[in-house]
Order: sequence, then structure tokens, then C-alpha cells
Amino acid sequence: MAQAQDQILTPHPTNAIVPEKVREGIDLEINGRTYRHTGDAQMPLLWYLRDILRLTGTKYSGDHGEGGHDLVLVDGKLASATRLVVADLAGKPITTVEGLAAADGKLHPLQQAFVDEDAIGCGYCTPGWLMASVDLLNRHSQPSDNEIDQLPNLCRCGCQTRVRLAIKRVASSGSHA
Repeated sequence: MAQAQDQILTPHPTNAIVPEKVREGIDLEINGRTYRHTGDAQMPLLWYLRDILRLTGTKYSGDHGEGGHDLVLVDGKLASATRLVVADLAGKPITTVEGLAAADGKLHPLQQAFVDEDAIGCGYCTPGWLMASVDLLNRHSQPSDNEIDQLPNLCRCGCQTRVRLAIKRVASSGSHA
């Protein structure tokens, strides 16, 4: 029994614990939450969102953001997450498709309109359509068909007509804000 007691470690005084200093990094505000990125400052926002934060709604849209699947709002303006690097985003609020719904889970009016109009198709392009549509409605409360047609999104499922109906539904209700 004496041998077991000899092996008991004596605790160190609690004042001997010294925390490490906070790592240098880039503070980002995404969907109302603050994150510190301590990795590669040139990392594209898309990969930070998907690989680090696991916010996978924003999709890869080619090396240059073609197709509009990678769209987010930065400072309230539409932007390609593929073409933005983390270093350029400090202090700028970023909203992804995950940030559209209310904290209680209630869908954004545009998300609900996409459901109501069956404007989802396979779903790959839907987050980009939603972000581009939010931006459009923020700029034009009653967008014309031509303005909707100018959105940078591509859909191979043929949902464009239903997307137009969803945008028009929200515009006519005045609930897009």
C-alpha cells in the first residue's frame, strides 16, 4: 500500500498556470457571430466557410465564381466567396445563406417563397439564387423581369421561372426587408 501512496502526484499551485497569449489573426463577422482566422490570410472565403466553419450552404462555383453558386453578402452587397480572400474581410459583416433565417429558425420571406413556389430543383444553385435575390430586392423593391433575368445565377434544372415567381411573391408582399 505504501508504494501506491508514493506515486501520488502533488498538485501544483494554481497560480503556476499561465495562459498562452491570444493568437494573432483576422477577426471576421459571419452571420452575426465573430470568428478569428489564424491560418492563411489569402484563403478564399468560400473555403473558410466550408472547410473551417462547416457552413456548407455556399457552393463552389468555379475558380472565378461563374454560375453564382458561391454568392454571399459582404457589407450588404453581393459578392463571390470564391474571389474574396479572408485578409480583405476584417471588419466587414458577411451573411451566408445560413444567416438568412431568423435565430428562432423562421425562414426568411424569400426562403419561404422558394419553398412555396417549388423553386429549389436539385438545390445546388439555390443558396446563390437566394443571396442574389435578397440583394436584388434590397436594391429594387419591385424588380422587373429584366432585372431578375440579369441575376448572375445559372440553373441546369430549369428553375428560373419558379425563382422569378418567388421573387415576385416577396416583392408584392413587401416582406423582403
